[in-house]
Amino acid sequence: MKGLFGRFKQSSAQRNGEEHPDSVLFSTAFADQGVDPSMLVPWEGRANEVGATRLSAPRAIKLLQGLWARDKYMSRLTSDSVNRLEHFFDFATVPANRDIIRQDEYGNFMIVLLTGSIAVDRVQPWGERMRLTETRPGDILGEMSLLDSGKRFSVCTSLTDCDIAVLSAQALDEMTGADPTLAASLIALLARKLSLRLRLVSTQLTEKKS
Repeated sequence: MKGLFGRFKQSSAQRNGEEHPDSVLFSTAFADQGVDPSMLVPWEGRANEVGATRLSAPRAIKLLQGLWARDKYMSRLTSDSVNRLEHFFDFATVPANRDIIRQDEYGNFMIVLLTGSIAVDRVQPWGERMRLTETRPGDILGEMSLLDSGKRFSVCTSLTDCDIAVLSAQALDEMTGADPTLAASLIALLARKLSLRLRLVSTQLTEKKS
């Protein structure tokens, strides 16, 4: 995760007039790693594909406030900080039985589940679909690809109608410039939660193989 914070520090330096030869923006990171733009799946395209509809921002933020207030890590964001996220997140309702995130694709957005349930599966090389977990409201999905510009690890399918909050790479860049303290706090908390989840998934996969 050091690279993430190095990227953030460099982005801050650029705003202060210092120059760096390489892009440090989340929205250009896929291209920087040689990913063809035609292979990138942005939220706008996925939203149209799954038939997502717009969700009221005030209602969504109220849901997010309540959910993250009970989360061990995200509760460290103040109420005012969560309110400020409204300027950077999109909010939507997704019907049941839709693949919001697909394994091995390049996607530059993450989602926070606000209501409903989402299945997280890992498709094995021989075709078997292994259920890793079924998420609960407040859970975050897709942040790994958003932060490290890599392929999606799993497929995430709505089991019910779901209300979600969506943060894109471009919006994260905007947050870094407009509200760097909020961006730094959010990235740090996402990194901690991601590290914990990867450890749990690694343990789960090991147990299933034994």
